[in-house]
Amino acid sequence: MEITNLSGHTIKHRPFDLRASMDAVGGQPLDERTEANLEYFFGRELERWSEFREVPVLKRSPTHHSNSITPTNTMLIAGLVKGINIDNLAHEMMEQHWAYDCDLADTDSLAKIALSVDIDPWPLLEISNSKEVLKIYAENTKEAIDRSVFGSPTYFVDGDMFYGQDHLELVERALVKPFNNRIAN
Repeated sequence: MEITNLSGHTIKHRPFDLRASMDAVGGQPLDERTEANLEYFFGRELERWSEFREVPVLKRSPTHHSNSITPTNTMLIAGLVKGINIDNLAHEMMEQHWAYDCDLADTDSLAKIALSVDIDPWPLLEISNSKEVLKIYAENTKEAIDRSVFGSPTYFVDGDMFYGQDHLELVERALVKPFNNRIAN
């Protein structure tokens, strides 16, 4: 959010089913990764990025990380349908999940998070399973699969894909000066 605010850009959120996208584009589910892979990416990498970004984070993935991601995503989409800026809500959801082990599949937890960023959760939760919201969720998921999104967070700047919070400096640069396409076809 700081990067987009400083550059005069906005984030266009498109919550999607990451697990469906990973399956479709060949990503490796967490439960199929080796212990060494998990220790590196959800151990050492998290420790370094936590220190570098000066933000708290759990060691390893959160307890509830394998729970459904649909309630979170559809609540965010409901916010968009209602015309709400969901930047702070999305950020707080991820912070609560990764730093404080919050269960994002739990409606009460989602309500508390929304209230903590001054958003009334009840209108969002009320329509989060509506046909309109579920249609947008399906469309966003199809778009993610079509664009070969294999992880989260993924950012697109003028069609150029950046995966991972470790590429935020590249996103920042691309918002000011797009990267050349130097790979020959």
